[in-house]
Amino acid sequence: MKALRLTTLAIAVSGLIAGFASQQAAAQTVMRISVSTAQNSHQGVAIDTLAKEVEKRTNGRYKIQTFYSGSLGAEREAVEAVQLGTQELTWTSTGPIPNFVPEVKVFDVPFLFRDYAHARAVLDGPIGQEMLTKFDSKGLKALAWGENGFRHMTNNKRAINAPEDMKGLKMRTMENPVHIQAYKGFGIIPTPMAFTEVFTALQQGTVDGQENPLSVITANKFDQVQKYLTLTGHVYSPGVFLMNKATFDKLSAADKQAFLEAAKVAAKANRDRVDADEKSAVADLRSKGMQVVDNVDKSKYQTALAPVFADFEKQFGKATLDKIRAAK
Repeated sequence: MKALRLTTLAIAVSGLIAGFASQQAAAQTVMRISVSTAQNSHQGVAIDTLAKEVEKRTNGRYKIQTFYSGSLGAEREAVEAVQLGTQELTWTSTGPIPNFVPEVKVFDVPFLFRDYAHARAVLDGPIGQEMLTKFDSKGLKALAWGENGFRHMTNNKRAINAPEDMKGLKMRTMENPVHIQAYKGFGIIPTPMAFTEVFTALQQGTVDGQENPLSVITANKFDQVQKYLTLTGHVYSPGVFLMNKATFDKLSAADKQAFLEAAKVAAKANRDRVDADEKSAVADLRSKGMQVVDNVDKSKYQTALAPVFADFEKQFGKATLDKIRAAK
């Protein structure tokens, strides 16, 4: 009789535990976030950190599944999916963003930022924070600025020692009108292409080269398909954490704050990884056979783009560009 009572009690307890676990599972909301590069990259660090921080700050009520290497689609496709609500989150460079939020184009003007400290001060300050609000009317919630980094030129044809060495090179570019206009100014034949297609295009010789930050070049093993690297640092490439606006709006005030705070922590981890990559990447790429031109006179490249800069001043306003250049 006693054994029967114990068995009954055990069944009741296990039922309660199972019911509690079921309630917990039901209470958990699963979301997805994606990047276009490998997990072991500055972008992978960004979304891994966001996922961990959101889960921690919401006591596990929100779980974010992470996807890498464009497995949910290239950057533009991922942003479209987040805008439509078929995907909750993504981290993207600003490459495709002007197709959704045209005002962001200004950040892609070549040689606009002096260095990483300047770029980060602009994005974290009033100019960058106001720009984040421009996403709201497009069905997107920009949680925080991330970082892709300063972009450099690689190719298989010849070493780029001066702007004229770029003439006639067929270069993959981001699907970004500012980049395309600037590279035409260098005499480059720009070839817009989703990032997920770049390695194969370089491997097959569809394009001669590409341009990306050191973090991207190393994480994606472009040394296997490119011979020459020149540290032009011609464009600073921000990144941004995006969330479907309707999904964000449905969160409680506390959960909204949790996502925003998690994004800030993730942005710092993202930038820290960029800093680490910047310190080690050149030596690593040289050891793998790339020829690196690191003594670059940027003033020559700026002079080569003088006609393009004149047009950018008309597009964006000289006062706007000067305000960004002067920010501290």
